[in-house]
Amino acid sequence: MSVFYITSAQCKGARAMIDMSRDKLAKAAGVAPRTLADFETGTRKPLKNNLLAIQAALEAAGVVFIEENGGGAGVRLRDRAD
Repeated sequence: MSVFYITSAQCKGARAMIDMSRDKLAKAAGVAPRTLADFETGTRKPLKNNLLAIQAALEAAGVVFIEENGGGAGVRLRDRAD
């Protein structure tokens, strides 16, 4: 089983969908705000553990990430019944 890592576009889109600031996400993920800003602007890619923490924090806030499946990677909100 391969590990799926979110893209910077997915991260920005997810934050926008749930109206979460960079600072709030950085705190929830336990990463430096600069790490998150650099990731979202494409300046650098975070270490794997930081990237997974960012993804987990967004998922805990109600986001579902969609892997590249020929139609492009994406993001959506979790169904409230989940």
